[in-house]
Amino acid sequence: MNDCIEPDADVTSLSSRLTALSTEHRDLDAVITQISHAPPPNSELLLRRLKKRKLLLKDRIALIQRMLDPDVPA
Repeated sequence: MNDCIEPDADVTSLSSRLTALSTEHRDLDAVITQISHAPPPNSELLLRRLKKRKLLLKDRIALIQRMLDPDVPA
């Protein structure tokens, strides 16, 4: 019986994590765009760090999406 409950909990947990990561990714995109249009002095390092974080989030989002929706061979 517990086996039936755990997958639903995992899916819910992954879904909520996916939502949080997607929100952070979208927020980072907005910040990067804003900084790019009006860069403060010495913002190059900050922009690189933000872009690196955004790519990391994108990879994690893709991983979770694959876990939630795995390819099923026909």
